[in-house]
Amino acid sequence: MSVRSHTAVLLEEAVDGLNVRSDGIYVDCTFGRGGHSRLILARLGTNGRLVALDRDPQAVSAGGEIGDGRFRMLHGRFSRLAELAARAGVAQADGILLDLGVSSPQLEEAARGFSFRFDAPLDMRMDPGSGRTAADWLAHAPEQEIREVIKTYGEERFAKQIAAAIVAARARGPVGSTRELAAIVAKAVPTREPNQDPATRTFQALRIHVNQELEELSLALPQSVELLAPGGRLVVISFHSLEDRIVKRFLREESRPDRLPARLPVRARDLPQPRLRLMGRTVKPSSEEVAANPRARSAIMRVAERLADSER
Repeated sequence: MSVRSHTAVLLEEAVDGLNVRSDGIYVDCTFGRGGHSRLILARLGTNGRLVALDRDPQAVSAGGEIGDGRFRMLHGRFSRLAELAARAGVAQADGILLDLGVSSPQLEEAARGFSFRFDAPLDMRMDPGSGRTAADWLAHAPEQEIREVIKTYGEERFAKQIAAAIVAARARGPVGSTRELAAIVAKAVPTREPNQDPATRTFQALRIHVNQELEELSLALPQSVELLAPGGRLVVISFHSLEDRIVKRFLREESRPDRLPARLPVRARDLPQPRLRLMGRTVKPSSEEVAANPRARSAIMRVAERLADSER
């Protein structure tokens, strides 16, 4: 899929949320095909800098096509944000962007094995050179573990039936392709949700598990706050409730002063103060954006600002 056919979700809103300064330093933790990065670069001056990260080698290759001295592309998981920023010579950033989930190019390339719309090897790794494939995990995981992954990460009410069907199928031979898994799930699910393939939730669950997406997010958020300069902005775009729950809880805790037991003889000003200030309400795509890009329909964006010591 070309860059032109990949549309960044909440493009203007996310970059507006970063409050880009012409001489600022920014980190795009999820380059994808560079939609957000290109707009950040357009708003930077000659002394600004942008570092982009991505775990997908194809995204890194796309980033390598940007011939701009202010830009640096690095291959790596955003859970290694502190390490990768240090490698790029960034001690503090004025803005950090996390656009979570899977990208359109990953979904549209059959060989990646993310989508049941194509018949392909059941891979699902965002970095094909690292970790176990979905097929390998399904071949060896206990039935109870498969059930819990599908139930927790897919929020699938028929997880028990699906896990049992997968284990029964693998006893006859490997479950190695996307279409094979989709057929197993379709047969195991007794009822269908309107306008949704019965395999949707299972594929989401496996993808999240294989790529450790929620663990990655939980590791990246504290590093983001540490890396932000005073007044710097953290912008996070989530695409499902599990991600957004982690982001919402983290930002809420970081924007509240520590609470101590009642009647403890400590003055409020002596309590550890919050590191973040929440900026405005959550942002969702407009109806026009959803009509033009259906993938945007579940997106939700949250923005927070790093407080200076004098404000804490």
